[in-house]
Amino acid sequence: MAVRALLFDFDGLIVDTESASLTAWLRVYEQHGQELTLERWSAAIGTIGGFDALGHLEELVGAPLDRTGLAARQREHELALVEAEQLRPGIADYLAEAERLGLRKAIVSSASRAWIDSHLHRLERLHGWDAIVTADGDRHRAKPSPALYLEALDLLGLGAGEAIALEDSPNGVRAAKAAGLYCVAVPNAVTAALGLDAADLVVDSLASLPLPDLLERAARAPEEPFEPRF
Repeated sequence: MAVRALLFDFDGLIVDTESASLTAWLRVYEQHGQELTLERWSAAIGTIGGFDALGHLEELVGAPLDRTGLAARQREHELALVEAEQLRPGIADYLAEAERLGLRKAIVSSASRAWIDSHLHRLERLHGWDAIVTADGDRHRAKPSPALYLEALDLLGLGAGEAIALEDSPNGVRAAKAAGLYCVAVPNAVTAALGLDAADLVVDSLASLPLPDLLERAARAPEEPFEPRF
């Protein structure tokens, strides 16, 4: 397969926002004497509406909660933690090497464009992307649906066999594979314990797999008949 583009997930892949989000929710639960398990939380990762954290907490407490106030405090804590996060290991090298090799670069995320732009601006990475495709609150387009990846391929004018998806979560991997893409899973501290076996390749860090080596692996991968799975 002749790769012409890299399609990056954002949350948890480019920047480890997943750890910050979970940490902030864990504190909310602990303040109410309850436990939030990774098994429960995993449904929320990489998608929209996969898990109602406040609804679940109300069930555990057995009483209505100040949802607005709790959500605001959780968000404030999460944002404070995320502000300290930099690019995950290997990301900067991949972007530089992709530029050198003439590969196109896109972000494909279930998050909002405003969220992504704010962090790209903070990290001085706002420019240089050929496409940024986001769900912007539309759960029907969000992963694990392949819709966002198919939109990205359409914007880039590429077929599924001409791009590699880089993901960190089961929902993201399912979306990439449903779009017919070769998918590399790069788990973070939160998703490392989740099932990512559906990916074509799982690596602990992109820093341990130079982009030319990945391109060589992908070139050897057998191409499969593709029909989008929604």
